[in-house]
Amino acid sequence: MNQPEKVLYTGKTHTTGGRDGAARSSDGRLDVRLSGPGSAAPGTNPEQMLAAGWSACFIGAMGLAAQKMKVALPKDTAVDAEIDLAVTDGAYFLQARLNVSVPGVDAEVAQALVDAAHQTCPYSKATRGNIDVVIALV
Repeated sequence: MNQPEKVLYTGKTHTTGGRDGAARSSDGRLDVRLSGPGSAAPGTNPEQMLAAGWSACFIGAMGLAAQKMKVALPKDTAVDAEIDLAVTDGAYFLQARLNVSVPGVDAEVAQALVDAAHQTCPYSKATRGNIDVVIALV
């Protein structure tokens, strides 16, 4: 495991009730009700939060790659993240798809940005080899 040279930020949350509970960050900026996937109850679920966090981080990693490549990343760059909660033989697991849109950028350059982001994004690193991930340039 890597030893950090410097910790840039620590996100802290307190969660109660599991999938039918609530989560709140230590600074109060995140305060959400939780509900099971597909439930009619109010609230979000861990899969949606993972999708939102990963897609935001991935776009940030694309921005860093664009700077290194000396290309402009369009402001309307988008990632549609899909996180599946799946089950096989009673065992739960996740799988993911990231559909990346980089409007107005040559497909070869856009693919290079996506490839670089997938190598540097902390979410991509955390999931690499642990879950099936498909990344598509759309």
